[in-house]
Amino acid sequence: MTTTDIEQDLTRQQDTFREGLEANDWLLPTLGDGVTGLGPQAEDVVQGIASAARGIAARLSPEAGTRRLRFPPVNGTRLLERTDYVASFPQLLGTIAAFEGDNKAHRQLLATYEEQGDWSAQLTPAGHALVPAVCHPLYAYLEGSQVDGTVFELVGECYRHEPSPDPMRFVTFRMFEAVRIGTPAEAAEHREKWLAAGTELLTNLGLEVQADTANDPFFGRAGKLLSAGQREAQLKFEILTEVYPGHPTAIASANLHEDHFGEAFDLRTADGAVAHSACFGFGLERVALALAAKHGFDVAAWPASVRQELGLS
Repeated sequence: MTTTDIEQDLTRQQDTFREGLEANDWLLPTLGDGVTGLGPQAEDVVQGIASAARGIAARLSPEAGTRRLRFPPVNGTRLLERTDYVASFPQLLGTIAAFEGDNKAHRQLLATYEEQGDWSAQLTPAGHALVPAVCHPLYAYLEGSQVDGTVFELVGECYRHEPSPDPMRFVTFRMFEAVRIGTPAEAAEHREKWLAAGTELLTNLGLEVQADTANDPFFGRAGKLLSAGQREAQLKFEILTEVYPGHPTAIASANLHEDHFGEAFDLRTADGAVAHSACFGFGLERVALALAAKHGFDVAAWPASVRQELGLS
């Protein structure tokens, strides 16, 4: 097959899968490209995956224990700067604009709106941005503190500007993340334990998965060097499954940040050294849809062991 044939075949598979998801109320289309609601069965599965992930956290709990926190999906634009996201991933970020004009400006906005023009161009930056990674607000919250190797459990919304016709790729989506901040050894241990445990859970759910080194989509020419360095140092692993035969899709990842966030937010260990961090994350919607592709759209007909693992029996 030529490259064009392969791409066309993949597009057909994506379209067929999306049509099945929508016809069975797994995905609920909205007016936003890449923004999709979930029907009852899909939401039950998402909640089951998050619950199973919390079970892993309890089983792998270190001596310092775990803390379950929640942060909103919106933060100050300064967070994008402090985490280096603006420099590394400008193509993915999203900021929020608001109307701050007077009556005259409002009349101009209404005139543009009535003419079906781009009224959003008359808005101004609100100083807020959509959070691209669930763990980012955590580092800002802990800024300047001494850390002890505690694991933080986080579930939240992420936004990344990468609209796609692929139903596996949402613009806004939920992640379960387990983050550990401590010594280099504690961060490395966390990443390895969760990579193994996450792979085991997904296998128990009936998915055929494999872990492989990966890199984040760093932007620009400098980004190519960063991507190569990330792969060479094996800082990022993804757990992949073939929702579309021959085309692996990442549904979970395990990341070793080294001292990146510890340095940026002045996080220190008990001996005064800059803290290291690691995180493991399940893409909750992606795992749920991968299960639908594997087991079908009727959750009641899924294998009993899978439903039991998700607390759906």
